[in-house]
Amino acid sequence: RRKPLIVVAAVVGVLLVVVAAVLLTGLGGDGGGDDKAAPTPSPSRTVATSAPALPAGVQCSGAACTGKDPEAMGCSGQYAATVSTATVGASTIEVRYSKTCGAAWARITQAVAGDSVRITGAGGSKPQSRPVAAAGDAYTPMLAVPSASAAKACATLATGVSGCTTTP
Repeated sequence: RRKPLIVVAAVVGVLLVVVAAVLLTGLGGDGGGDDKAAPTPSPSRTVATSAPALPAGVQCSGAACTGKDPEAMGCSGQYAATVSTATVGASTIEVRYSKTCGAAWARITQAVAGDSVRITGAGGSKPQSRPVAAAGDAYTPMLAVPSASAAKACATLATGVSGCTTTP
């Protein structure tokens, strides 16, 4: 007679321990009978911490392009356009701009050794320039600019003649 009573008491004791453990560890759902549901986390604004995704072959954007070669960085070709031109003597100077790279550079064509070409931008950024070493075409390193209209190309020819593009 006593044996079944001890077994029932043991089973009830084990069940009480299991129920207490579930309630104390929160495995039982809402963790204690509160009628309030857990608050839903509000969406937070995500701040971009990395550079924008660039097309294949393009290796810089914005300030990271300043001083770099536009061809080597993948900013020329299909990602560039001539946004302004001027004739200086027998040479033509151009502002080339890449929206993808956020940078501009100056190009001179029909140049001779001793000519030089320079790109300047708005905001006091350091101009980029390049002397022409041999007859033909030459271009400056890139300069980060906020828009195509923020850049101006200038040339000084070996003859002393100089000139600049106008803002588009």
